[in-house]
Amino acid sequence: MTATKTFESKLDAVLAAGDQTAAQSPAWLAEKRRLALDAFRAAGVPTMKDEEWKYTSLRTVAETEWSPAEPGPAWFGDELPRLAKDSARVVVVNGQLDRNQSEFDAGKGVRIESLRDALVQGPVDQFGDVSRPGSHPFAALNTATFTDGVLVRVSAMAEADRPVEILHVTSGEGQVVAPRVLIVVEKGAKVQVVEHYVSHGDATNLTIPVTEVSVAENAQVEHVRVQDEAPTGHHIGMWATHQAQDSTYESYNIAFGGALARLDQDIWIGGRHTTTRLDGVVLARGGQVIDNHTRLDHALPDGTSFEIYKQIVDDRATVVFNGKIFVHQDAQKTDAKQTNQALLLSPQATINSKPQLEIFADDVKCTHGATVGQLEDDPLFYMRSRGIPQKQAEAVLVYAFAAEVLELITMADVRESLEKTLFARLAEGRAELGQQD
Repeated sequence: MTATKTFESKLDAVLAAGDQTAAQSPAWLAEKRRLALDAFRAAGVPTMKDEEWKYTSLRTVAETEWSPAEPGPAWFGDELPRLAKDSARVVVVNGQLDRNQSEFDAGKGVRIESLRDALVQGPVDQFGDVSRPGSHPFAALNTATFTDGVLVRVSAMAEADRPVEILHVTSGEGQVVAPRVLIVVEKGAKVQVVEHYVSHGDATNLTIPVTEVSVAENAQVEHVRVQDEAPTGHHIGMWATHQAQDSTYESYNIAFGGALARLDQDIWIGGRHTTTRLDGVVLARGGQVIDNHTRLDHALPDGTSFEIYKQIVDDRATVVFNGKIFVHQDAQKTDAKQTNQALLLSPQATINSKPQLEIFADDVKCTHGATVGQLEDDPLFYMRSRGIPQKQAEAVLVYAFAAEVLELITMADVRESLEKTLFARLAEGRAELGQQD
């Protein structure tokens, strides 16, 4: 890890729980947990003097007295949200799989199970190998402390009958919740996955999820991640993917929630003729801080990647985008395009954008760009002149700005649900600012 200075944190109870969990784990897993604990203790909670964390202060995370996650409340009935209407929905409450609320049938060749149960039986291939716990302190803390999670394995040449939806629910004041997901998609297989993070109540907690995705040769994965936790929550996650030859991986990161939300998404392209999307929509309001870091490594030739991030920031909120593309020396004929566009709706809001492109091959097509803008007067005047109230006109224009990404999601019910949520939040936000007619 690269931290140069760290906060004095109050995570002793969480680290002690990690020691206990390691002691109770199978030997091969205990070793991974102990290494992760050592890595976190060495790195600590980074300060803004660390280049990787320079735009986002973790002082509130460091100064809070955290405790390990406890089992969440039992759920009954249909009160839990569902984004994909016909999905195999798996419910994870405070990092624990809730079997009573989960459906495990997504079709022949798709196996969904408790990650804890799978790990107890022996080493699981790809587990811990896709993410970078050694270079990300909170991924290390997750590896040390997680107690359960979800394993999704799609057999070679299988195609899921319906999407797999993983609903992560966090609850409990002052708790550190460590959800863990491993998705292994074997050769020629195809699956759609939705991960949805929500809160039960307005408790202040810290969610530190890690999701690992292994996409084998010729496999296809569409992966939507929605973070819509309470405005009192803290969320610091790692989302890592490995792609093999001729595979397609399409990812969409939708971030609405949390007082402080940081996500690191890493994609390693380890095969030829791959196609990759890593797109995002961010809406930050009030005093929210939403920080997204993406890293895409083209390691072998003939890969194509597209990245579009649309960020909307209002009130006193802050958004961060740090997008890195590395084209390695062997990655000739790479075609990579990165776009980051931000819309500033308030003079008190802040946007930090840092696109990075490092190329070590000489026969490539790579572009990147970042723009920051405001709502234009002419379209607003046009809509107002046709009787559309100010707040609705603004919401429509902002929605149109973000829709370019949402329209790429092929799961119609998921896309429509996110469009409604985005539009409602925009209209609500405009009304709160007193900018209605």
